[in-house]
Amino acid sequence: MPLWIPVTIFAAFMQNLRFLLQRHLKVTTLSTGGATWARFLYSTPLVVLIIAVYAPLSGHVVPDMNSRFWVFVISGGMAQMLATMCVVALFARRNFAVGVTLKKTEVILTALIGMVVLDEAVSPPVIAAIALGFAGVLLLSDPPGRDVALPWRMRVFNAASGYGLASGILFGVSAVGYRGAALSLAGDDVFLRAACTLAVATAAQTLTLGVWLAWRERGEIARVLASWRVSGLVGLTSMLGSLGWFTAFTLQSAAYVKALGQIELVFTFLFSVYWLRERSSTKEVGGIVLIVASVGMIFAGSVLWSPSRFSSH
Repeated sequence: MPLWIPVTIFAAFMQNLRFLLQRHLKVTTLSTGGATWARFLYSTPLVVLIIAVYAPLSGHVVPDMNSRFWVFVISGGMAQMLATMCVVALFARRNFAVGVTLKKTEVILTALIGMVVLDEAVSPPVIAAIALGFAGVLLLSDPPGRDVALPWRMRVFNAASGYGLASGILFGVSAVGYRGAALSLAGDDVFLRAACTLAVATAAQTLTLGVWLAWRERGEIARVLASWRVSGLVGLTSMLGSLGWFTAFTLQSAAYVKALGQIELVFTFLFSVYWLRERSSTKEVGGIVLIVASVGMIFAGSVLWSPSRFSSH
């Protein structure tokens, strides 16, 4: 089995756990910005520590960071920060399972962005999958608890679907940005390249969002520090998940990784049903099924139509 496959599955599980913890912070203690900043604040020193220990033990040196790397990593980092804020805000409007599934439009968008930015080909089945996935998003976009379906325009443009689709676009940008950054670094140690990319990205995110909170949300930084028990777990799960994603992005194209990463939906429903005791409507389940089916088409298409240059290392 190619290494990127188990690494991606691990990353998807840790990301799901991190979103669950961030949801708890959002609904109990922190603002959207605070719950987002917690992941960056507490994960950055952990990544730096891992690099400081791993580099000398592995006999490798931290690679030089060229201008191409900085363009990719900063654009990816800022997009990821905004995307995370969209997801956290979405959790206040829809249940956990539906929120994460709306965010999962990123798999379709990552394929398109990768094709434009990194010239990574998109196979014909992906085109059909885009239409199927969009149909699922329309079903998920109709808020629950209504006897009469919303008009088409309100289904598409309500706040919940707006947050979900915005996060999908931004996560797609961040995935392609991080893959581009990791590939810009010299060296044959995949893990070290991924860790260095993650360290720079999270440091930039911590600084940028920290300045914003100090300026616009007085007292929120203190609340993040006071919630260190849960926020620290957010940082730990974020660091583990991000290391997995970054390593997978270094090994394989972002579209493939995001396609397989839809296994996160399985973890999401297990957490939603057995931990949060949430239930989804028939219409929401139908939307989720359509999106999962579209993801399966993308993954199958990637495997069957993939050019050799995109094969895993």
